[in-house]
Amino acid sequence: MGKAKGRFRMGAQSTVLDDINFDQFIKTVNYEETVRQLDVYYGIVKRQLLHFQSPITGLFPVLSTDTEIGSVRESVYCAAAIWGLYQAYRRIDDDRGKSYELGQSTVKCMRGILECWMKQAARVELFKKNQCAAHALHVKFHLTTGHQVYSDDEYNHLQIDVISIYLLFLVQMLSSGLQIVYTQAEVAFVQNLVYYVERAYRTPDFGMWERGSKYNDGNPEIHASSIGMAKAALEAINGCNLFGEKGASWSVVYVDIDAHNRNRSIFETLLPRESCSKEVDSSLLPTVSFPAFATHEDLLYQRTKGNIVKRLRGSYGFKRFIRDGFRSVLEDPTQKFYKKEDLKNFENIECEWPLFYIFMIIDGVFKNLPDQISEYQDLLKKRIFLDHNEDPVIPMYYYVTEELLEKERMEPGSTQRKMVVDHGLCLWNQAMFVLAQLLTAGLLHINELDPIRRYLPSYNRPRKGGRYSAFQAKPSIGTATDLVVQIVLIAESMRLQAMMATYGIQTQTPHEVEPVQIWSSTQLVNVYQNLGVNKKLKLHGRPERPIGSLGTSKLYRICGQTILCYPLIFEVSDFYLYRDMALLIDDIKTELQFVGRYWRLSGRPTVCLLIREEHMRDPQFKQMLDLLAMLKKGYCDNVKVRIGRLQNLISSSCVEHLDFMNALEEANKDFKHFQQLEHDYIGYQSLTDVPRVLNYNDELKDVSEWKISPTNEIIEMLKGQESLYTRAQLYGFLLKREGKHFRIGDSTIESSLLGLYHRAGCLRHWAAVRYVSSLLHHTVDSISPFITAVLVHGKQLTMGVIGQKETVFDKPMTPAEIQSVVYSTIQPYDVIQAVLQQEVTLYCGRLISTNPELFRDFHGYSMLA
Repeated sequence: MGKAKGRFRMGAQSTVLDDINFDQFIKTVNYEETVRQLDVYYGIVKRQLLHFQSPITGLFPVLSTDTEIGSVRESVYCAAAIWGLYQAYRRIDDDRGKSYELGQSTVKCMRGILECWMKQAARVELFKKNQCAAHALHVKFHLTTGHQVYSDDEYNHLQIDVISIYLLFLVQMLSSGLQIVYTQAEVAFVQNLVYYVERAYRTPDFGMWERGSKYNDGNPEIHASSIGMAKAALEAINGCNLFGEKGASWSVVYVDIDAHNRNRSIFETLLPRESCSKEVDSSLLPTVSFPAFATHEDLLYQRTKGNIVKRLRGSYGFKRFIRDGFRSVLEDPTQKFYKKEDLKNFENIECEWPLFYIFMIIDGVFKNLPDQISEYQDLLKKRIFLDHNEDPVIPMYYYVTEELLEKERMEPGSTQRKMVVDHGLCLWNQAMFVLAQLLTAGLLHINELDPIRRYLPSYNRPRKGGRYSAFQAKPSIGTATDLVVQIVLIAESMRLQAMMATYGIQTQTPHEVEPVQIWSSTQLVNVYQNLGVNKKLKLHGRPERPIGSLGTSKLYRICGQTILCYPLIFEVSDFYLYRDMALLIDDIKTELQFVGRYWRLSGRPTVCLLIREEHMRDPQFKQMLDLLAMLKKGYCDNVKVRIGRLQNLISSSCVEHLDFMNALEEANKDFKHFQQLEHDYIGYQSLTDVPRVLNYNDELKDVSEWKISPTNEIIEMLKGQESLYTRAQLYGFLLKREGKHFRIGDSTIESSLLGLYHRAGCLRHWAAVRYVSSLLHHTVDSISPFITAVLVHGKQLTMGVIGQKETVFDKPMTPAEIQSVVYSTIQPYDVIQAVLQQEVTLYCGRLISTNPELFRDFHGYSMLA
């Protein structure tokens, strides 16, 4: 800019500007102005936030007038505002200790929350097994003692978004250099918090508004805001070292990529809705924008935000959701739940909350929308008043007074609302206001408030260093076809390998891929059970959840060994569907399509296809050969694939280093790998030399009239009975009458049924297989996600028998609950329907996930026998 001429008077002295670098002068003036502005916000933070922080626990209350109860959600947002100001002060050379104070106040709060939750470690362990309100972590604690203040009956603590928002800001704050996690026990606990939120996609909770469904009847429901927050938290914390740059291998957090993908898929399916009962909800604003940025699909983001603005924005703030009666003059504060007729009375007179003006301002900053920023700044200014310190105060909400109710109902937005003034400061509002003003004033950059760059699509974020896989989204739909799914074909034996070679299919045996080991996904589950274990806290690590398709498409480094796992579809299952070759072929195609579509990690996915000798004995093995021949050509239904030797594919694969196993002293490190079958003769044999499936001729006769026959007569009938279906029915009569431990000769009824089940399975006698499977109370593997898939698409399932009890599945259930329903309400009246309806559920879940348009005109699906 050159040198300016003239004089600048400062006190009694005057200095010729020719002798001063004008650029440096401007910087000095700007620096002093920045310090002055930051000091103004420091005063506000001291008076409006830090003044109400508990000196013992570090928690904050919801309202400044509350001196007993601290709220985790409000505490996290208050900590975020204090941390935001801390980040802004770090630009200053001499802040006179302010940044240190702010940083340590943030640490105090985040550690206080962690310590409160660690006292409830037993609840986390129970919640991992059964995601219900009775086992949920509390989100309200005593401000001074940190003890729980409300029982599970008094308050709805099950709010997945609270735990998720804590994890999200924990990672953000750690990334800025704050030290929050100190010990190995704390690392283990945070890892268990990850397990806590991983199943958000199938956990009905009470949501951000603590009420569950809009009917306020005490029932939780699936909330998109909770799932979206969980998805964002899982993305943020995956591969994060909780000790920062000083961390070790055992202080790294791991996330199940399949759990993340289920949350992502169901979250994006629900949008722009919040839940079944709430078609629109302002809680989705912080989910799709700051702080979660849970979706980078621009269409979903625009539809969701536009829906909220169109239907919930008012002149005083945003409504939380339609027909929300909270804090309206018609709500009875002594009544915990609403009556059915109450909801209609709240329409058009819902309270309006200025908090969401602030969220829209921050959204405008991150999205670079200056018109949106100025629009909502102007709206917010009309709602701000000054307290006795001349500090700005944002009212908690505005309500319609009793005398204006009818007018407002007739002409929404026509009346003047009244703000509540007797409750003190709403700390969430004040915290968000501080952040918004720091951003709009240019005192805080978006990269300082979001150091891990959540606001950017994952492919544009700085890549994490180290040895741990991180989620990377695809930059555009056009590049999805560039992904290549690598395939390794593993033959169970050398004999099988030779036979496959005659058809031009080159495979490898387990011995040939050594030193790489081939594992079942079950063994990988056993490894992960060591992650997050802490004896002092009685935490048992990862629950026995199956490893999904994406998880088995990575290679693993475990205790110095390289491991490749075959997918769940190749596991030998109790349920009979794994014996169906046609279904296996379809599963392989679905597996490859799924991996190709949803892979979000750096490196290529590597899928292990396991070929067993029993597969060749199936009459439909020719179709399997056709599939393998198609894969050799490099495509599977528009998915690029590459079949190769494992040794040649490792360099381009995604490799996950499970370094936590190296730090374990007592863990079982002797894991079983897939065993190669050995034969006396291992040379060439033709396919025709292998025993073929025998045809059966079995009349499906109903012998229910024999049910009342004496036990000894039924046993005699069994001795000469060749029909497998008839034998299954007879064993069923004895099972119900005598129990599974009743002995017939040298065998119990249970072992006899198992033998009959395997024999019928080898013969593909599906009627007998289904009958015996039902008697053995088998359940479809991982049936819960299939039911959840139906529910999140707005459909319901009904199971049962006509004329008997029917069960409507309107919320996700655990496998144990599903099994109880099937075998208590269906099987006693129709044995085969108990498993057949499970089959149909599986097919519906898969179909609605891949082709939702087929179910567009269905409101529900009934499977009544």
